[in-house]
Amino acid sequence: MKTMVSSLSAGLSGNFRVPGDKSISHRSVMLGSLAEGVTEVNGFLEAQDALATLKAFQSMGVKIERLGEGRLRIHGVGLYGLKKPKSDLYVGNSGTSMRLLSGILAGQVFDSVLTGDSSLTKRPMRRVLDPLAQMGAKVGSTDRGTSPLQIYGDGQLSGIRYEMPMGSAQVKSCLLLAGLYAEGETTVVEPAVTRDHTERMLRGFGYAVKTQGNAVSLKGGGRLKGMSIDVPSDISSVAFFLVAASMTPNSDITLEHVGINPTRTGIIDILLLMGADIQLLNRREVGGENVADIRVRSCALNGINVPEELVALAIDEFPVLFVAAAYAKGKTVVTGAEELRVKESDRIQTMADGLQALGVSAQATSDGMIIEGGDVQGGEVESFDDHRIAMAFAVAGLQSRSAIKINNCENVGTSFPSFVELALFCGFKISTQ
Repeated sequence: MKTMVSSLSAGLSGNFRVPGDKSISHRSVMLGSLAEGVTEVNGFLEAQDALATLKAFQSMGVKIERLGEGRLRIHGVGLYGLKKPKSDLYVGNSGTSMRLLSGILAGQVFDSVLTGDSSLTKRPMRRVLDPLAQMGAKVGSTDRGTSPLQIYGDGQLSGIRYEMPMGSAQVKSCLLLAGLYAEGETTVVEPAVTRDHTERMLRGFGYAVKTQGNAVSLKGGGRLKGMSIDVPSDISSVAFFLVAASMTPNSDITLEHVGINPTRTGIIDILLLMGADIQLLNRREVGGENVADIRVRSCALNGINVPEELVALAIDEFPVLFVAAAYAKGKTVVTGAEELRVKESDRIQTMADGLQALGVSAQATSDGMIIEGGDVQGGEVESFDDHRIAMAFAVAGLQSRSAIKINNCENVGTSFPSFVELALFCGFKISTQ
């Protein structure tokens, strides 16, 4: 799928379930592989990023059975049972795979190399390599601090207390995973709370993790025990439908079995502040994660100043939140989102350029954007091979004055390969080439 063309919709309807959470899918394979015994996974995201993690562990000798769509049986090898891979570990476009694996690999006795596609090789890795080096890991990268990453297996890791300069669940998780192999206690202190799937899942596998305010700690030398995991729907994928139904008149949809981990619900909180009509139904807990069905109905949105404390809780959802702001009445101001500049693309600049091409007043700032809501014209935009940019502009086309053509959409498969299928099911007007 090289291009998508999205055009006017008369309204969205239906009850459906989007694919499994990408963050939880990654971690289920990682911790299941490092556990003792068998881990059963249901709802695993069959998308390129999560499959990259699966293939990496298979390359290190872990037996992972594919039992059907979204179903895995992982035969864990224990913390010290991984084998040296025969070649470099290629993780495609997945920054999560690269950053979290670097923590695990830093604790192994063998050397390894992590590499990825052309987009991933531009993304900053010093943010994990520097604290890993403080722990005693022997790691190398390009002069720019990017991949390929060389990780040498003779480093003796020691626990550290690391105060993160900016919130990042990937950096936090990398250091906690390295901490499994470290002598003593590893503590990570965040400037703002980020998603806590790693901590929750470690506890599910029987590993003691301590959380005090913004500090998370664990001690090395424990054991993980296999478990069963039911992966809820990914709220980062649900986000496209939350915005789409909110801004498209005559819409009423229900998204089933969605993960509503409190470190991930910034998208809902922000949309509610904008006036969205969103209800959380049938709340429950599944495998340590909060889950609900989400009903969303069309409603006029208003521009807001997005509270900075919600930014880290919605960092992956901002491309489509910028679209919501383009259709809202008045001005929306986003600050404190500089992390968006080092995602699969510079998501601040990419979205600002695309919205401007569609006739929207969108001003990029160093750490966010100022958007004046109003009419969105049609036109042609570039996604720069960024899956979330491509899907965000597909949402924008639902109420634009004429169709929006989005180029370079192949990477939609990294997180949401069934996006077009589900979008058409509920009433999007999309064609692909």
